[in-house]
Amino acid sequence: MNTLKWIDTALAKIEGWLIILLLWLMVILTFVQVGLRSLYTYGHFQWANAMLGQIDWSEPFVRLLVLWLTLLGASLLTKEGNHIKIDLFSTLLPKKWLPARELILAFVSGLICAIMLKVCIDYVKIEMEFGGTTLFHLPGWWGQLILPAGFALLLFHFLIKAIDEGVQIVRSMTS
Repeated sequence: MNTLKWIDTALAKIEGWLIILLLWLMVILTFVQVGLRSLYTYGHFQWANAMLGQIDWSEPFVRLLVLWLTLLGASLLTKEGNHIKIDLFSTLLPKKWLPARELILAFVSGLICAIMLKVCIDYVKIEMEFGGTTLFHLPGWWGQLILPAGFALLLFHFLIKAIDEGVQIVRSMTS
């Protein structure tokens, strides 16, 4: 279990650094694009329009970064336990039942992530067969790899949570 928790913590650090890097990249590219568009529109600088033509790839790239940031952020928030929870039972159940509820929720959430992982793998396979290209003439499915990777990370975090809750329940029953 310690090895799994170490992997979980290491993944969270990598996710955090990737989020910071991708967010800065997204902000810089968007700022440059908006600045150049404003210089061309309001200042009538032709060189700004020419520069916009050179970075026409930045807008779809930023859209792809939003997808990556969303899934990496969801994974990191899940690891920290700060993900969105629709939770009616915590107010209705007695305190002693809360660990069992957490175990069930982590297991069901992991099951849903496993289903989504399978769906995303199938989607990427279809994209590979389709053979479309995206930015810089790279295969389109490269950008979509975050979908199965993101759900795999979410699944891993939920499984760690389920194992941890299960261990806590067993400890509380034996003491």
